[in-house]
Amino acid sequence: MLFNDFKQRPGAYRARGALALIGALLPAICLATAPEEPEDWNAKFQATYVWQGKRPFQAAYSGPNSLSANGASSYSFTATAALGVRPWAGGELYLNPEAAQGVPLSGLTGLGGFSNGEMARTSGPTLTLYRARLFLRQTWGMGGEREAVESDVNQLAGTVDKRRWVVTAGNLSVIDVFDDNTYSHDPRSQFLNWSLMTHGAYDYAADARGYSRGVALEWYYDDWVVRAGRFIQPVEPNQQRLDPHVFRHFGDQIEVEHAHTLGGQPGKLRVLVFRNRARMSSFQDALNLAALTGGTPSINDVRTGERSKRGFGLNLEQAISPDAGVFARASWSDGKSETYAFTEIDHSISGGAVIKGTAWGRGQDSLGVAFARNGLSTEHSAYLAAGGLGFFIGDGRINYRPERIFEAFYNWNATKGTWVSLDWQHIRNPAYNADRGPVNMMSVRLHTEF
Repeated sequence: MLFNDFKQRPGAYRARGALALIGALLPAICLATAPEEPEDWNAKFQATYVWQGKRPFQAAYSGPNSLSANGASSYSFTATAALGVRPWAGGELYLNPEAAQGVPLSGLTGLGGFSNGEMARTSGPTLTLYRARLFLRQTWGMGGEREAVESDVNQLAGTVDKRRWVVTAGNLSVIDVFDDNTYSHDPRSQFLNWSLMTHGAYDYAADARGYSRGVALEWYYDDWVVRAGRFIQPVEPNQQRLDPHVFRHFGDQIEVEHAHTLGGQPGKLRVLVFRNRARMSSFQDALNLAALTGGTPSINDVRTGERSKRGFGLNLEQAISPDAGVFARASWSDGKSETYAFTEIDHSISGGAVIKGTAWGRGQDSLGVAFARNGLSTEHSAYLAAGGLGFFIGDGRINYRPERIFEAFYNWNATKGTWVSLDWQHIRNPAYNADRGPVNMMSVRLHTEF
């Protein structure tokens, strides 16, 4: 997800504005006392700065949407306020103003699994303020045992019935509600790669920054949760303006979640199915038109009708001790239509582990290792082999191989509410092309929250 002007920005930039803002905010961090139960309101804040650099790598050729083979660096910065209030019993209203800036590697092209999950929020080296979220959550208790809800970002402290109905409606991200995972979901504090923050093949409805508008209904019954939601699509692929025609162009998803205990430790299994409906191009239509005209296939020439894209995902998280846990995901989409709102991955498997630093006396630190294997459909890879360009990838031709990603990070708790992370990513077959790479990237992340 990105703005078109990523490709228009010059390669040179300076991040001093973002660093200066972080420096101004750090002294304001205060020691929070435990909130009263329940909270009538809360206010949270986060700021995240990510610097990435990659070494030069071998490439037999490059195309218009290739990751540059030269050494390069990149940065992103986001700052978010999360304001919540309880207007009535069971109701919660949240507002998230957000500011962002940054410059991506190669105009945010050349990878299926992009290396910085924060980069989608940014629109160039000018700090931009916008509304990220404005939504209402309503909960109706239906009995059963009571469970505590901790004070958190977009979450008021209190207690709720384990059997309940919850409706969430407004402006938010689809993955605020769907495909959660304790160990791999938030690029501000966990893994950075897009393949690891959610299902790689989950082309969920979103604008260029990753947000949408819609409604989700959840039913909680002891250890089971069933979720369903509809959110609106962008007017055009990976653009900022959203299409208000919610009954014509939409993203639907249903997720079933079950909590369990294995070896005395908690875990969860989630099954997700989704269906997108929008004015999308077909890769095969583009190939057929090129065969008739003798030209290069282009998805922009065949975006003439409404199409549906379907897919599913499996999501597992499992604690193996109070200080360690593992996760795994597998996802698939039909791969017949162009990527509309996320990234160019048609099927993916991923997994990894996260360990707290308690064993070495650093309980607020964490160490994570993970892998992802991303792939394309037959039609999608044939389109690229014929010289076609996707929104994010296109080397002019392709020696197709699955894209393989390994990521490791160490998250060091510098002071209360502030972490510094070192992250390494090794990417083989970038953009599914064995004629290019491998790519090695180092990242430094500064994250503060209070």
